Amino acid sequence: MSNQSEPNTWMDQLAELSARGLRRSLRAIDSPQGPYVSVDGRRLCSFCSNDYLGLANHPAVRGAVVEAVERWGWGAGASRLVCGHMRPHEQLESRLAAFKRTEAALVCSSGYQANLAAVRGLAGKGDAVLLDKLDHASIIDGAFAAHGAPGERPAVRVFGHRDYGKLQRLLKRMSGARRRIIVTDSLFSMDGDFADMSTLVELKHRYDAILCVDEAHATGVLGDSGRGLAELTGMENEIDVTVGTLSKALGGIGGFIAASAEVIDWLINTARAFIYTTALPAAACAAAMAALDIVEGEPERRQRLLALADRLRTELRDHLGLDIAGSCSQIVPIIVGSTERAVELARRLEAAGILVAAIRPPTVPMGKARIRISLSAAHEQSDLDRLLAGIALATGSQAMI
Repeated sequence: MSNQSEPNTWMDQLAELSARGLRRSLRAIDSPQGPYVSVDGRRLCSFCSNDYLGLANHPAVRGAVVEAVERWGWGAGASRLVCGHMRPHEQLESRLAAFKRTEAALVCSSGYQANLAAVRGLAGKGDAVLLDKLDHASIIDGAFAAHGAPGERPAVRVFGHRDYGKLQRLLKRMSGARRRIIVTDSLFSMDGDFADMSTLVELKHRYDAILCVDEAHATGVLGDSGRGLAELTGMENEIDVTVGTLSKALGGIGGFIAASAEVIDWLINTARAFIYTTALPAAACAAAMAALDIVEGEPERRQRLLALADRLRTELRDHLGLDIAGSCSQIVPIIVGSTERAVELARRLEAAGILVAAIRPPTVPMGKARIRISLSAAHEQSDLDRLLAGIALATGSQAMI
């Protein structure tokens, strides 16, 4: 017999989500992405987007798309191994390999797909995959979906966030594995903090491991040339596989894997998420190349972004006394604890003309609900002033925090 206390219809389950404050809904934006967007007829200052350099609506990117559509049409027609591989895919891969200073690169249809392809393609029977607890969902899904029957899949182990002592113990324990593959975000998307690249590289060498780093939120933002945390920390030559996205600082859609020619050739032939997915439109590749031109040619964008982030973190932490976790980037959370507080804070800020996202479980752990602020180089100091004033008012009201 079924347990009558358990919700047994979709509506029952949705009602349960609603009761717990965890039901979400989609909202249409009636304007291009930018520092200000139109929502439900109101103009709101947006701090939700991952468009970190303000390129999603940049004239050069739009122009590249229009020109590419005129030449190549829109759809790619098929997966790339069938007939969807077009010249712009090759051109973008050459650009990305040169940008990331690797032998080769592989363009995928999304950043999520790129992580699935990389992790699932690299790890097989007899291997061990070691994950940071706060790695992106696509990394975790890739690890647990690795190919093969249950007895032929890699072992997957998770260490606490930045708990490299636990990672070391796992590396020792998995000494009999064929390969030990450490997979980590470089810039973590919910806390805005960095992986300790020097410690990861040291452990990689000590235990003869493979290091795979997802630079999704760092590409275009960190490092003198915008190549990511590996560049910022001088560790580029130590990373075996880099995963990135074209959908955040580059303002478009798609993902990529950068590695040795041998690894890329292997993934082309084995990574199911790559093999069985329709290719990106050629115009999306053209958009990414135009965005790379801006990343390389306009370093002042990321400099401005990081200066805004420095000011925001200082004001929130030191002057308003708020918990911003370990943020040291353009992603700045305000931890409020309960789901209800996060939703209420987001609501109050929207009433003040500021759009932010309330991040709730299961995206973050229970008791760690937050609003997540994402800055853009397109924001002005006056936008930051408005945000800070709104937060001060909203958090002071009824002692929410």
